[in-house]
Amino acid sequence: MVQPAKRSPANWDLEERWQILMDNVKDYAIFMLDADGRIATWNEGAERILGYTEDEILGREFCDIFTPEDIGRNQPEAELEGAKLRGRAEDERWHLRKDGSRFWAAGIVTALWDDAGKLRGYAKILRDITDRKLAQEKHLEESRRRDEFLAVMSHELRNPLAGIANAVEVLRRVPSAPDMVDVVARQTATLRRLVDDLLDITRITTGKVPLKRERVSVQDIVECAVADVSALVESSQHTLHVELSSETIVLDADAVRLRQVVDNLLTNAAKYSPPGSTIDLRAERVGNELLLTVRDNGIGISAELLPRIFDMFIQADRTLDRSQGGLGIGLTVTQRIVQMHGGSIEAKSAGVGRGSEFMIRLPVVPDVDGTMSTPVASTTSQKKVLKILVAEDNRDSAATIAILLGSLGHQVEIAHDGSEALKMAGEYQPDVILVDLGLPVLSGYDVAKRIRQQSALRKACLIAVTGYGSPEDVERSKKAGFDHHMVKPVPFAELEKLLAALG
Repeated sequence: MVQPAKRSPANWDLEERWQILMDNVKDYAIFMLDADGRIATWNEGAERILGYTEDEILGREFCDIFTPEDIGRNQPEAELEGAKLRGRAEDERWHLRKDGSRFWAAGIVTALWDDAGKLRGYAKILRDITDRKLAQEKHLEESRRRDEFLAVMSHELRNPLAGIANAVEVLRRVPSAPDMVDVVARQTATLRRLVDDLLDITRITTGKVPLKRERVSVQDIVECAVADVSALVESSQHTLHVELSSETIVLDADAVRLRQVVDNLLTNAAKYSPPGSTIDLRAERVGNELLLTVRDNGIGISAELLPRIFDMFIQADRTLDRSQGGLGIGLTVTQRIVQMHGGSIEAKSAGVGRGSEFMIRLPVVPDVDGTMSTPVASTTSQKKVLKILVAEDNRDSAATIAILLGSLGHQVEIAHDGSEALKMAGEYQPDVILVDLGLPVLSGYDVAKRIRQQSALRKACLIAVTGYGSPEDVERSKKAGFDHHMVKPVPFAELEKLLAALG
């Protein structure tokens, strides 16, 4: 049988080329519309994606594949108008199949003009990308739930922390067992930093946590960190050798964050070393840098794991007798904090069971004049005795904060729900009202709004006390009528300073 002669592409007419394209591209819906927006051609890909056969769809309106919501917004007409004005229009949106089901599509529509400048119609190309859309939505939902979980967990942890922190302040004012007070204070500070890290993990890992820089000595940071981990070191029967340079090494840094760094390294060394091990901490100046080294003879790091040791959620394999918990974020946070200070951190290990070494390098402050920042001493002297209402449903937290405020000479009353707080505010006429936002019966937001509606209480200072401290939370409390927003556990020195200014 004699085969017909093949025609070269150069001899194909435009219609034949278009038909070949339509017949061979099956992953895309490709069709044409006439100048009035009615469907004029239909390829196999369009039938597969949208469910209409060519006989069913030809001559129908372009809007038949749009959702009712988009039709109500005149989206089909707007898309064609955009193609006429700009040559083409691109979009991603939900579309309807013949059976009424929806799919997410990326599409482009192009206006077709003849040589005389007359609009002849449109060419439309659609691709079903529902799987990608659903994956994106799943990722966003997981991120939202993760952030919500962290915020709620932070809030729940801050409630007992508030009671502990306030109790510490009460004990500080009693001249008994000062050593025990210091132990409780250190552990409270550790718990507070843990909660802050959980809440701020995204910002920490992306370097978006603001640093409160000041001139701080390395010696002070190391001494505080050693005190933090002393109980863990002693309970594990370890020996901690600390070697500090006799020269004062000063950094321009956030002391709390760098203390967290040293805490993390010493804690890891203590946790993942067998009882009776030796841990070495050395800090010295090398040129214009601080070199801080923490070395242990613990479980070590495998050659496979070593390059990934600072990645999120990476942890070495541990046997049951060495299971110390942890989320696998400590070293990631440590690395980010060091990098935010313009430094670097490096991990070394000869292998499993042969110990680890972490080396931190940070720029030092040159030519230090000897002046260092010192805490400003708080004062209990007040120009005025304030009437304070504490609205807090956690009874331990409410009782301890009331004792502390009373020790400053203020008059304090307590309410345990929003309705009671409103009633007592009207009767007591306080100068200051501390309101927990998560009150039962009426939320703290509702309490603030109703208090601001009472002319007799408009001059009262409203202080929101809560476990939620994001910028959005602060803005919401401001809109509700609060003058100040404080995050649990509230540092009592800050509250004392604020009350002194009010008095």
